[in-house]
Amino acid sequence: AGAASHSAFSYSLASGTDDYTITNAEFATGYDFFADAESVDLALLLCGPSTTSSDATGDTKATYVMDIATARKDCVAFISPANADVVGVANAVTQTQNVVGFADGLPSTSYAVIDSGYKYMFDKYNDVYRWVPLNGDTAGLCARTDSIADPWFSPGGFNRGQIRGAVKLAYNPTQLQRDELYKSRVNPVVAFPGQGTVLFGDKTAQSKPSAFDRINVRRLFIVLEKTVSTAAKFQLFEFNDEYTRANFRNLVEPFLRDVQGRRGVTDFAVVCDGSNNTADVIDRNEFRADIFVKPNRSINFIQLNFVATRTGVAFSEVAGA
Repeated sequence: AGAASHSAFSYSLASGTDDYTITNAEFATGYDFFADAESVDLALLLCGPSTTSSDATGDTKATYVMDIATARKDCVAFISPANADVVGVANAVTQTQNVVGFADGLPSTSYAVIDSGYKYMFDKYNDVYRWVPLNGDTAGLCARTDSIADPWFSPGGFNRGQIRGAVKLAYNPTQLQRDELYKSRVNPVVAFPGQGTVLFGDKTAQSKPSAFDRINVRRLFIVLEKTVSTAAKFQLFEFNDEYTRANFRNLVEPFLRDVQGRRGVTDFAVVCDGSNNTADVIDRNEFRADIFVKPNRSINFIQLNFVATRTGVAFSEVAGA
């Protein structure tokens, strides 16, 4: 029996279909397994390679993934442009136009993050080099940020935004091109000589300026909403009286103080009393709590001013002038 368990066997497969072409409908069927937030716990949703280029009206697969994340409201989708937008395109100006056109065709949502392209990496399992979309790396940076810091820290920059395993980039935008991409909600991935390949942005796909157009703020609120919602479940079918409201405040406020101590918020307030749980609210069998938070903001722009002064001038006289 022991010898038989180590024997080599050969199997032949027949009557199959040699086809790697997957339709958008098949992609949608697969992603539908992640649509229910109650049955599937999810934080990061990867799109993989997009299916159309910028000359199409939007991207069906990317839009579908973004819609799932937006409907769930507890995860973030990660999107990359199509391979044809950046790979094999010799002109960086054309690459910029392609990526901007791709992003402009996508919906506005704070539950998605768009990057600028593809990296060239070694596939050790098949012993070949291949182009891979960067949305997996962007999601990986968020996961790594969770492990070394907290979700409300930005995954971009030189401290936490280093892309691993990148031999080269299909599209390495210049500063002017990065500014153009950033205006279109695209986070540039840049290879800096001697400093590595870096995610050089932390915007969400939301077009309207607000606190939620930054990755760290959106992920902060996902953490807060998940945790506070769990605490709120334990108030179901209890009496809507001061005892229950005080119990809820005692559950939420220590958690928010902990987040504040870990630099997630600068200040907060929890209102759960007779002011928002009025007689009408109680008669409708409802329970209300208002949580106000001031999120910490990441630095996206740095201004350094160097001033030459005369030898006899005191710095206290010119500082702030």
